[in-house]
Amino acid sequence: MKRNTWQREAVREALDGTEGFISAQALHSSLHASGSPIGLATVYRALGDLAATGEADSLQSPEGESLYRACSTTGHHHHLICRNCGRTVEIAADEVEAWAQRTAAEHGFTQAAHVVDIFGLCAECTASQAAESR
Repeated sequence: MKRNTWQREAVREALDGTEGFISAQALHSSLHASGSPIGLATVYRALGDLAATGEADSLQSPEGESLYRACSTTGHHHHLICRNCGRTVEIAADEVEAWAQRTAAEHGFTQAAHVVDIFGLCAECTASQAAESR
């Protein structure tokens, strides 16, 4: 178990106060702007630790950047993520779970794991884009 340092707690609190997913660099900038002396490497390390313990979700953006978000569900889940504003909705996907296990078994694989996140535009961003194009 990781020791709970003030730096780790500062990163956890900042992540809890963030809507949607955020990069380590953006979170570091936010901490720095609020007066925290925490270093970027420490933010990366704390986010990695939080993701490893299930206290944070981690995913790669379509551009390949690692993004983090405070977990609100402890079990396995998936996300709908707005490409524009970052709004994130945690979803269960029973069909995906069944398909993944079935496909792995059909090919002789065991202990299969998967990551499924869906990127799109939320209703608010879709409406905003539609209004701008008029």
